[in-house]
Order: sequence, then C-alpha cells, then structure tokens
Amino acid sequence: MTRESAEELGEDDGGSVVYDLDADCTADDVEQDTPYLAEINGVVDYGVFVDLSESVSGLVHESVLEGTYRVGDELVVELEAVRNNGDIAFEPVDADEYELESVSHDYSLTGTNRLEANVGEQIHLEGTVIQVKQTGGPTIFHVADEYGVVPCAAFEEAGVRAYPSIEIDDVIRVTGTPEYREGSVQIEVDGLSTLEGEDAEQARERIEEALDSRAEPHDVDPLIDWPAFEKLRPNLREVAKLLRRTVLEGRPIRVRHHADGDGMCAAVPVQIALERFISDVHEDADAPRHLIKRLPAKAPFYEMEDATRDLNFALEDREKHGQQLPLLLMLDNGSTAEDVPAYETLAHYDIPIAVVDHHHPDPEAVEHLLDAHVNPYLHDEDYRITTGMCCVELARMIYPDITDELRHIPAVAGLSDRSKADAMDDYLELAAEEGYDETRLQDVSEALDYAAFWLRYNSGDQLIQDLLQIDNGDDERHRELVSFFADRGRAEVDDQLEAAMPHVEHEDLDNGAHLYRIDVENFAHRFTYPAPGKTTGEIHDRKIEETGDPVITVGYGPDFAVLRSDGVRLDIPNMVTELEEEVPGGGVSGGGHLVVGSIKFVKGKREEVIDALVEKMEDAEIDEALSSAAPIDD
Repeated sequence: MTRESAEELGEDDGGSVVYDLDADCTADDVEQDTPYLAEINGVVDYGVFVDLSESVSGLVHESVLEGTYRVGDELVVELEAVRNNGDIAFEPVDADEYELESVSHDYSLTGTNRLEANVGEQIHLEGTVIQVKQTGGPTIFHVADEYGVVPCAAFEEAGVRAYPSIEIDDVIRVTGTPEYREGSVQIEVDGLSTLEGEDAEQARERIEEALDSRAEPHDVDPLIDWPAFEKLRPNLREVAKLLRRTVLEGRPIRVRHHADGDGMCAAVPVQIALERFISDVHEDADAPRHLIKRLPAKAPFYEMEDATRDLNFALEDREKHGQQLPLLLMLDNGSTAEDVPAYETLAHYDIPIAVVDHHHPDPEAVEHLLDAHVNPYLHDEDYRITTGMCCVELARMIYPDITDELRHIPAVAGLSDRSKADAMDDYLELAAEEGYDETRLQDVSEALDYAAFWLRYNSGDQLIQDLLQIDNGDDERHRELVSFFADRGRAEVDDQLEAAMPHVEHEDLDNGAHLYRIDVENFAHRFTYPAPGKTTGEIHDRKIEETGDPVITVGYGPDFAVLRSDGVRLDIPNMVTELEEEVPGGGVSGGGHLVVGSIKFVKGKREEVIDALVEKMEDAEIDEALSSAAPIDD
C-alpha cells in the first residue's frame, strides 16, 4: 500500500489523517488501527453496510453506532475483524476534522504467461483491449499484454454490457481470478479500470516493445541453396513480421489465394503456421477458428465481388463479435492494376493488405495500396519462383516447427505451375527424401486441381490438408485419396480431350512456332472438369509432346482467351497492355506470366482481338530457355 503510517503522518502535520481507498483497492490494502473513509450503501436493523472501494465492503454493527444514518452518508471507520467466512466488520471512528490521503493499490502484475500457475487465485493484469464481445451472459473482453491474449469475463447482468465505457484499444487494468472454462483459461473479472495519463503511456510502451520483439520472424535456414530466391527473403521476413504482429494484436487475417495447385501450396502452409501461432498466443481455444479464414479465388485478380463480400463479413464480425477489421493476405494473386478497385474499396476502412505473388506485377498501380509486397519480378527474377515456394519459407519464418511437414510442398507447387526453375531438381530431391517421387508429386498436383474445381469457392480445409498431407499423419488415407482424385481427374481430362481435339485448329507462324486454337465454348464440355484453362493447358502439353517444337495454344470463348506457350517469349502482360490501346472498344484486360496468361474482352470484338493477338504471337521471340520439350527422334 503506497502510504506512510497514520502515526507518522499525524505527527508530521499535527492533525488527523483519514485514508480514502481508490476504487481498485482490495481487502489486502486495509490495515488495522487505520481510519478509512467509507460510504453507506445500505441500512438494516442490525447496522449499516459500507463501501471503502469497489471490492471492499463490510458491516458496522448497530451496537457500536450512535444516531441515525442514510444511504450515501459518509462515515469514518476502522477495521474491526475479518470473519472466517471472509465477511469484514468495521467500527466507527470519531473524526470531526481530518485530512484525506488517497490510497492506491500496489499492483503486482501477473502476465498472461503465468495464468495456469495462478488458477483460482486473484491476479492483476494490464493490457490492451482487442475485442469486446457481448454474450447472453457476461461481457467478454479479450485483453492482450506482452505475453499473449486472454478472455476476461465481466458480469453486470445477463446480456447487459459490463463496463460500457471500455472500448477497443483502451489500456486497462484487470483484477480477477483465472478459471478453466471449456478447456481454456478465462479471467473472471472482479474489477476493471482504464489506465490514463502516465500509467497508460508506460503500459503501452512496455507492451509495444514486447510485441515488436515477439513479432520478429524466426531465422530459418532455407530448404535448398538457391541464390535467386535469397533476393526475396528480406521481403518475406517483412511479411512474416507483419503477420506475427497481427496475431499478437488479435486482428483477424483473411487469406485470399488463386484456386489452383500453386495457390493452395502457398495458402495452406501459411494458414496452418498462423493457426498454430494463434494457439500459442491466445488462451481461447477457438481463436484459430475465428481469427483466420482461407478463401480461394477463381479469377487471376481480386474481384470486386470477393472484396465486397470480404468487407461485408468483416463489418458484420465487428458488429456481432466485437472483432477488429482484418488484415488481407493475397497469395498467388494481387499484383496487377485489375486488383486496384478492390483494394481501394478496402482502403476506405483502413484494412491492411499484404501480397505474395509471382505473376507479372504492376507496382505503380498497386504499391501505394499495399503494406507489404513480395514478387520475384521486383528483384529481376520471374514466375519460375512460384508463390508456393515463397510461402513455404514464409510459413517456416512464422512457425518453424512446421518445417518437417512442408519439405515436399515446393516440389508440388513447382510441378503444378510448370516451373522451369533450375532449383526444381533440388526440390524434387528434397521431396524424394520424404517419400515423394515425381509420380506421386504429379498425382498430388492433379488431385489438387480436381478438388479445387469441385470445391469452387469453398476452402475445403481438411480435404486439402489431407491431399497435401500437412497436419495429417494418416499416410494410407492420403495415398488412397490422392490416387482416387488424380485418377478421376485424368479420366475426365481424357473425356474432355476426346471431344475437343478434333476441333483444334493448327497454324504455322512466321517465327517458326506452331499455333493451336480451339473454341472451348463450342467444342468442349462446359460446367464440368476440366475448366477452359485446364483444357487449354492439357491440349498444349499434348502438342508439345507431339511436335517437340515451340508451341502456342489458345483456348477461347465468347469473351475470353486462355494462352499457353512453350519455347516462345510471349510476355503476355505486355501484350495485354498493347491490345488495350490497339483495339478501341475492345475492353481488353488480363495478365499472367511470360508464357501463361488469360485475357478478357467484349464479345463483339472477339475476332479483332484474336487476330491482333495472333499477329503479336508471330512477332514473338523464340526462346529455348522457355522450352520444356525434348527433340523427337526421327
């Protein structure tokens, strides 16, 4: 208790001193033979009940009282006794003239890292409010300190907001008792108050310094030695720190990723790494389920439909559950001008955005809207460093204990995205050490594509984790499931190509490349697997094998075209930019890599757009470095 004894003060000033307990003082602050100012809160036949603070109350028995009293009257009292049952008895003190001395509670703070050791005992906690959720019973304040996040239950009455003045981002002091609730530790609140002035500033500085230190990503050795990849590592560390800090602050994370093999190889490791880190930070066992959502995206950019849906859910969660607005993490997507309208929509609500992608970026368009951006093109590298390869390292920086489950994932990502990187041999060797030969890896890639098609906009968390064999030790089920999905996928691809191949048109281009075209709208099955992009890719692969020469394949519909090339440097993003200017009213948009991409246009301009596209293909440079075909024997 931060005061001198009554005798010392009385001797110094020659007068009487009465102590006034601050609202957060407890019974431990009350001493014998010391006068305290009390307020009467009840009058009964056998005495009066008095309050010395929010949590210190007791009875003054009628046998030691003189005169009459009313609720609200002040009375100077001393401690008489503390009963065996915890009840406190006081007796009045004659004090006509006195000086008041304030008594503040001497806190010995307990961090969230020591809650289990103090279950059943009263503790004191200082932290920042990160969520306020009103239930049908208590109000749940989620409070973050230097060590973690804990739910604190305060009860006013059923369904009524306790401490209504407390808001998100307030620095508060909680006095309460840790108890187990449904397998998690929760603090039952005895008292809660907002820190102000210097106390609040010191608490914020202490918490900020600790969180900044804890947010630092782990130093992990790369899975393989790849100098080209090392250029990206500082940017990946930046994203890892941002994500870890987001978890420590209790902000939700919404992961959007391209709905293909590389996109899932990128998103799932990061999702699981974050879920495990959230479990370490939050006392609430349900926190991983509530704080991270993974959502696939069909389009090669962040569509307004997805953005408005994400924003609506975020605003509803803030209203219903008291959550902060989320951070958006874009994976294998999100680097182009097509993403800007969606990003600007989120910017109205100050929603932070981070991107890890390997499609050709438009930095001038997106950079000012992003909090972090990783892309190999920003470091004079290209799409051969896939997003899945990047995100395996990102996941390990977030939660390194996940490493052993991820050694095969970069190889799956590379095969899924047809990466021609020199490092693919090293990734394949790494996967082989884990029991994944190239045939098994190809099966996983095929199974992912097949599952993604039928899942559509559903994340399919457990199914995709089983197919990737992350966070799942059932090897037999994994093998059977992958085999089933891969076989089904290949059978349906064969059925599609049986119908489509007779309608493929061939043309020899002036630059020596073969051009194959197919109208996938009219000469391929619709609304079934494989989709137009996959159909075009499968035709392309067969023509590469058949010819052994540079090949370009175009699958087109009424208002779109899917492009694939092998051994030809198309530079699809640049071609799209040129077409926008050369075909007035064409409504051309799209993007991709040097050798893979898609474009959209208005239906009435299809012929003009396709003709202009073919002219550009004839002028494209033949580049053996971009070829995967081996010469065919005579």
